[in-house]
Amino acid sequence: MSERDQDTAARAAGAVPASPFAGAADLADTLLDRVGLRGETARDSALAVVVAAASVGLLGLVAFLLERLEGEALPLGTTASLAAAVAVQSLLLAVRRRFPEFCLLAGTAIQVLVMALLPLEVGFQGLALFVAAYTCGTRLPTLRLTAVTVVAVALYWLVGGPVQGMLAPSVDLVPLPEGALMAWLGLLVSAVPTFVLPALVGVYTGTRRRYTELLRLRAAEEIRAQRERAEAAVRSERTRMARELHDIAAHHLSGMVVQAGAAERLVGRDDGAAREAMAWVRSQGKETLASLRSVVGALRDPGDDGRTARGDGGAPVPGLSALDRLVGTERDLGTAIEVVREGEAYSLAPIADVTAYRLVQEALSNARDHAAGARVRVLLRYGPERFALEVANGPGGSRTTEREHRGLGVLGMRERAQVVGADLEVGPTGEGGWRVRWEMPMDGDER
Repeated sequence: MSERDQDTAARAAGAVPASPFAGAADLADTLLDRVGLRGETARDSALAVVVAAASVGLLGLVAFLLERLEGEALPLGTTASLAAAVAVQSLLLAVRRRFPEFCLLAGTAIQVLVMALLPLEVGFQGLALFVAAYTCGTRLPTLRLTAVTVVAVALYWLVGGPVQGMLAPSVDLVPLPEGALMAWLGLLVSAVPTFVLPALVGVYTGTRRRYTELLRLRAAEEIRAQRERAEAAVRSERTRMARELHDIAAHHLSGMVVQAGAAERLVGRDDGAAREAMAWVRSQGKETLASLRSVVGALRDPGDDGRTARGDGGAPVPGLSALDRLVGTERDLGTAIEVVREGEAYSLAPIADVTAYRLVQEALSNARDHAAGARVRVLLRYGPERFALEVANGPGGSRTTEREHRGLGVLGMRERAQVVGADLEVGPTGEGGWRVRWEMPMDGDER
């Protein structure tokens, strides 16, 4: 997105205050771009030519009115010199943004020459000084602007006053009262609209431009930060979904593999037992599909008002309330499990509830795969300040399934524990078994 597009978008979003001249400035930029004037130098050069033409035209109008109203005409050589001086003064604007001080001071010196060529009673000033003073106001810091404005006013007033009319031809005009004194006072008064007012307007414009630029940059930073937060949220959600899919696959599918292997060995020897084992595999397959549907459904339709999470059209997200069913499934697979509950049971926060269930699920799957035949003890301790969950198994036989490809169990446990602010301890026991302990602080808001 270009700088102009970002500024427009920021103004539309309210980050940059709207200006009554913003639309005109954008339109002018568009028109200048279309005619090929895209850089500062090209645009300043075009402005200098336009101001020179306008100033020379105004000079011709003054000479025409002087001849018509006063009956006096300036000599052709004087008029040509004035026209050349005014043109050069205007053409200095081609470097107004690169050398604003030079443009203003050189233009003022040329204005002094114009004043010397004109009669005392005749005043003329082109448009270049207004533009130069305005440019200094937009480009220069306060101290430099004050210094160059004071020098320009002094040159215009203190030098222009004494030399006014010095090189002018002798024309018979009615002299002003008090002569040169009134001319000096007139120069002092005219210095305000010539130098001071355009400079103040330039200061306001430059300040607003810088403020607008800061707001535009801030808006761009906020947009970038918002995009990064959105991307981080997407990555976090993907990680969460990966953990959910891993837990579902690790628990259900590994059990199905065990039962399918047992059924395969029973075929032809005990067909009834084989049919029961395959029926169990079938029921577990349905449950696995339902669980997968609940996870994938959240990805497919995030705007369903939580129907997927609640179970309307998909399986509910499991918690400790489903622990007995999980333990029953493991017992059907041949694992001896003891469940111990200490303290008065209470409900955990939704995230903590799901996390606790997934931790037990992963620990039981690990025990079945890495310590086949070992006894497992599941402890749930409901304390007033802390909730503890422990799954420990004794030493068992060799692995029953090949699971080197998983490798996400403990990592997933640690990530889930960090999400809910729990402490996780995973490691071997003194009797040669394995223990997973998960403990989190509790307060009234989490129950």
